[in-house]
Amino acid sequence: MRMSQLFSQTLREAPNDTDVASHQLLLRAGFIRPLAAGIFSYLPLGKRAMAKVEQIVREEMDSIGGQEITMPVIHPADIWQESGRWYKIGPEMGRFKDRADHDMVLAMTHEEIVSDLVRKEIRSYRQLPALVYQIQTKWRDEPRPRAGLIRVREFTMKDSYSLDADWEGLDKQYRAHYSAYYRIYDRCGLPTIAVKSDTGMMGGKEAHEFMYLTPIGEDTLMIAEESGYFANREVATSQKPIPPVEPPKPLEKIATPNTTTIEALAKFLNIPTACTAKAVFQVATITENNQTREQFVLAIVRGDMDVNEIKLVKALHANGMRPAQPDEIARTGAVAGYGSPIGVKNALVIVDDLIPQSPNLVAGANEAGYHFLNVNYGRDYQADIVADIVSTREGDLDPLHGNPMKAVRGVEVGNIFKLGTRYSDSLNCTFLDKDGKAQPVVMGSYGIGIGRLLACVAEEHHDDKGLIWPISVAPYAVHLVTLLDESTTPIAEKLYTDLLQAGVDVLYDDRDARIGVKFNDADLIGLPLRITLSKKSLENGGIELKHRNEPEVSIISLKAGVAHVQQVIADLWEKHKLTIRTNKILD
Repeated sequence: MRMSQLFSQTLREAPNDTDVASHQLLLRAGFIRPLAAGIFSYLPLGKRAMAKVEQIVREEMDSIGGQEITMPVIHPADIWQESGRWYKIGPEMGRFKDRADHDMVLAMTHEEIVSDLVRKEIRSYRQLPALVYQIQTKWRDEPRPRAGLIRVREFTMKDSYSLDADWEGLDKQYRAHYSAYYRIYDRCGLPTIAVKSDTGMMGGKEAHEFMYLTPIGEDTLMIAEESGYFANREVATSQKPIPPVEPPKPLEKIATPNTTTIEALAKFLNIPTACTAKAVFQVATITENNQTREQFVLAIVRGDMDVNEIKLVKALHANGMRPAQPDEIARTGAVAGYGSPIGVKNALVIVDDLIPQSPNLVAGANEAGYHFLNVNYGRDYQADIVADIVSTREGDLDPLHGNPMKAVRGVEVGNIFKLGTRYSDSLNCTFLDKDGKAQPVVMGSYGIGIGRLLACVAEEHHDDKGLIWPISVAPYAVHLVTLLDESTTPIAEKLYTDLLQAGVDVLYDDRDARIGVKFNDADLIGLPLRITLSKKSLENGGIELKHRNEPEVSIISLKAGVAHVQQVIADLWEKHKLTIRTNKILD
């Protein structure tokens, strides 16, 4: 491709509304252009890089038995209503009506649609196991798109779906995806780790996320490397510190003016925050029998801990959660800043599983300026639910071997879910077993965001001059830069033609521009190799060859140029292959 004909241009400065390196560089290098918040066009360089990523994904899916299909982007709402998710998913789902006034859905995922195919195509156990996948457009109306391609509203995703006759088959396909995902990320040049995660709106029995560790990540991960424990903070557990056993003391009401926070209360009474009970008022959205209602929730955790909203939602089997408003709190008889379950009415009370083991806590008296001393679970109040609902913190002990955990940030670049029979049961996806009995198809769901993956590769591979693409995903292998004049132009044209005929992907900067501008653009675009042909290079013996990630420049004879470039590219591929993990096993 000649840069004089390339449908994009580089930018000297990044737009003001960009806050991460990958966003800035992909814009400046002419890979992407924004249309609206979280909606992007991919220009030729971006499209070629995306195609390289997609091909890697296809090859790895095919290697574990995947068959590629394409499912629609537009879905009738009926099938989402049949699964129940129409009633549980909030405004992130794109809903609209067609001209016949039928409710329709913009695809945010395809579990319902693949289930519809399964119930029409799968009849017998002889058709199982099976694995289908697609690379397709999705829409999720994210409330806060950010970081360029990291969090968008319209995106391209590889989603695959495993179909099995039993759980053993699902386990096998789940492990196959686990290993294939590591190979995909390695081939793209992106270091990742797999962590246990929440099943979220997907449902199912088990899930893992593949995380790229970076300070720009929105997810917090809890890691204890010595134990091999890796989990998203949303679901991470810990060995909680069990307080000493002591007999219950009499309940005592005391004045505690101006102590509406745990910190102020602990300071006023000169006690550790671990000796207090924290009350958190929430309103949960719960769907039962396709009817949605709101439920006031009073969550109690120890004062030195924080409520984990994801765990809380899961424990309540809720669709979502929001903070309770002052009037809603008041209607239960509770008082914000001085709240506890004692005397509260019309509230669903849920306590952390450490609370029943924590005697004689200080808790609110539901009266402004007053608290109770020596509040004991079981004697002074009961809960509707007891569950682990607290967030783990750095330094907490992991649940496996009790080693301290550290908190790191990460970006999710893929996920895998054991759906089990979640969708088979609701959508009647059955097959006849060897005895002729109908059984539900056991399913798994596996996703990779292609654009986010590309952005994370850019985030990992760049310097202060621009992008540094791995050979596997670079839109072109070689950037040919020339300083054109009457003597060099014919030589450059022939070199460009010879490289193309030799099967080398070349971006040829044939623009009438200063050599400094061309060098800056070459560094910004970040192709693996730069070839420079000029009168000076010819005088020095041929053409200059430079790796994007190395400062040294070598001179190659013009006659040996094409063969030498082919060998360098082959060496880059060979070096790249050595980084690929071929036998990563699910722990």
